[in-house]
Amino acid sequence: MQEQQPNNPVHGIKLSDMLSYLIEAYGWDGLAARINVRCFKFEPSVKSSLVFLRKTPWAKDELQQLYIETIARNPKGERYLPK
Repeated sequence: MQEQQPNNPVHGIKLSDMLSYLIEAYGWDGLAARINVRCFKFEPSVKSSLVFLRKTPWAKDELQQLYIETIARNPKGERYLPK
């Protein structure tokens, strides 16, 4: 049985969903500017990025934090697209 994590704002949200949302919001270039990893800068793909993020805790933490900050700017749950 899975434990509840009431203090974890990304509990239950798939890493792939977070990544897809951030790609839509910022694009690969914007994502690379915010999180400095090669897989966002050179020939980026969702698949290679997910492999890297799952193996690299600090990068996964940064992605989750950016997702939380991006969602916080959009309290109504509408798609957030920065200018």
